Amino acid sequence: MAERPERKARPAVRLRVLRTQQLTPHMIRIVAGGEGLALFQPNEFTDAYVKVLFPVPGVSYPEPFDMGVIRAELPREHWPVMRSYTVRHYDADAGELTIDFVHHGDEGVAGPWARRVQPGDDLLLNGPGGAYAPGAEADWHLLVGDESALPAIALSLEHMPEGAPVRVFVEIEGPGERQPLTTKGDAQVHWVHRSAGESLVDAVRGLEFPAGTVQAFVHGEAGFVRELRRYLLDERGVRKDLLSISGYWRRGATDEQWRAEKAAERAAQK
Repeated sequence: MAERPERKARPAVRLRVLRTQQLTPHMIRIVAGGEGLALFQPNEFTDAYVKVLFPVPGVSYPEPFDMGVIRAELPREHWPVMRSYTVRHYDADAGELTIDFVHHGDEGVAGPWARRVQPGDDLLLNGPGGAYAPGAEADWHLLVGDESALPAIALSLEHMPEGAPVRVFVEIEGPGERQPLTTKGDAQVHWVHRSAGESLVDAVRGLEFPAGTVQAFVHGEAGFVRELRRYLLDERGVRKDLLSISGYWRRGATDEQWRAEKAAERAAQK
């Protein structure tokens, strides 16, 4: 077996769950803090995301909890499961970090964990990453996503320049999944209800674009993201440097399958 290159340790941030809140029937808020929060280094992005780590039950991990060391020393089936989540709120003074989790029954890893987690339990994470924040160059802003992108959309709205025109389209299961959104911008929010057969793509296509340069954020399920990428770039001429667009997940695929597909696509494009 080839020797692995030596690597500087980057331990995971270990937080303690402080409280939980059921925001909507399918959205659970987890607020965490503790001494480990001192290791968290926030960035300037409103889509700042962390990799939440879910250890395999019954496996003992080396301390400090470091994914590089774990990958080097433990078999693949013992590696923690990772899921990406937007940091909904970070308050250094209060010592709190907030993440909102979508929960759809017992399927998956993160949703069921968020349903059963209790104050005092650990929350392990790496990051944050991120790439988007509302900029001053745009004449108006377009925010589009489903439940998985709603935390980033909500935070982006909170950071909009005062009076900035914003058009928001959020696909949710139904009226019960709506959340209050606050902003200093001049926002028009459109809730698209999946249970009623409404189409997020059709809703965006039906928008009368305001005059001027648009900065767009389009994130969520890969199917509508792909369609809107073509529409915004090819038909609407949105500047690539002002378009943040990403498929967070794909219908019918596990997170691991979707990440493998994206990696294969990136490799094929090189």
